[in-house]
Amino acid sequence: MPRSLSPGLRSLQPAAFGAEATGARLERIRRSPNFADGQFQNPLGARTRPDGSMLDLAKVYFRKEERARRAPTGTVPVHATTLADLSKPSASGLRITWMGHSSVLAEIDGVRVLFDPVWGERCSPFAFAGPRRLHPAPLPLAALGPVDVVVISHDHYDHLDLPTIKALAGTDTVFAVPLGVGAHLEHWGVPADRLRELDWQESAEVGAVTLTATPARHFCGRGLRNPQHTLWASWAVTGPEHRIYHSGDTGYFQGFRDIGAQHGPFDVTMIQVGAYAEFWPDIHMTPQEGLRAHLDLQGGEPHGVLLPIHWGTFNLAPHAWAEPGEWMRDVAEEASQAAAFPRPGEPFEPAGPLPDEPWWRPVSHPLTHPWRRPRIVEDGAGAGTSKGELDLAGER
Repeated sequence: MPRSLSPGLRSLQPAAFGAEATGARLERIRRSPNFADGQFQNPLGARTRPDGSMLDLAKVYFRKEERARRAPTGTVPVHATTLADLSKPSASGLRITWMGHSSVLAEIDGVRVLFDPVWGERCSPFAFAGPRRLHPAPLPLAALGPVDVVVISHDHYDHLDLPTIKALAGTDTVFAVPLGVGAHLEHWGVPADRLRELDWQESAEVGAVTLTATPARHFCGRGLRNPQHTLWASWAVTGPEHRIYHSGDTGYFQGFRDIGAQHGPFDVTMIQVGAYAEFWPDIHMTPQEGLRAHLDLQGGEPHGVLLPIHWGTFNLAPHAWAEPGEWMRDVAEEASQAAAFPRPGEPFEPAGPLPDEPWWRPVSHPLTHPWRRPRIVEDGAGAGTSKGELDLAGER
């Protein structure tokens, strides 16, 4: 195991770096079937650092014309959600409110589940640097009303936000987190008895729903050392009447089919489709790969509702800020797959009319279709295969 930082260096770390696992938590991590060679492992090999030259990446990322496309040209139209709106019971028993990026409030069978809440201005350990929001949070955190359980997918800054967690630590909510992430939350003031810290395939019950940590293809890390001692996960939430899925961050892998077979089909899947780039093809999905993941989760058929997440709020990749939404509209229509495109903060019920207006177009530079180029996708054995268009039914 790598040695810990000296007490002197540890005292200089920002609080947002969190804490490393120790004691019984570290022993549990070492016993995990998903932990080997001193770190958590992916279900399929994944390159977690950018491929190729960093100079090539910098040239793409900082090119003047590309930088302009990565930000809206005007004010992003945020929906004016209020506490009164969210206090009304849903007609169907399932209501979804996308707050931007991967933050989603899901009201399912009487239980209020808040995924990856990030209300901070920057996804960074520092208040003065790092990616800044492209739109404000749709409503103050306190205006959400009581939350039964906060679910965290992994410990990257755009999914685990210190000021947001500290605010929620003062409430009665339970926190469901992947194995090892509990060390950060305890360090920030969350009592241990309100943590449900799970390995893949482990479950916890909150009210009428069961939350299961399911595999994902990603990585972790917040501090200077990043010893890979915190797990990343997707989440399946099942209630008496409804089932939902949140992907967290993940590259495409064959495990979506297994997750769907065990926990689906789902009324709605919240699928990461932004911050993709050819420099890191294994750890994030394009919209086309996200659609394929949704179909795998649904048993290969275009049913349930797909909500694209992880886009439109932070500038984290070379693509245009609204490209994921435009691309997802294209591939969902081609596959006859129902997809929702709410404004940040706009509630909808998957059983009812879906928001589908392309609200990003009036505040975007003209979007072309660079995504029609061939891409490399890993098959189940880990061998790269060039595909101009993925077979949406999952056939290779």
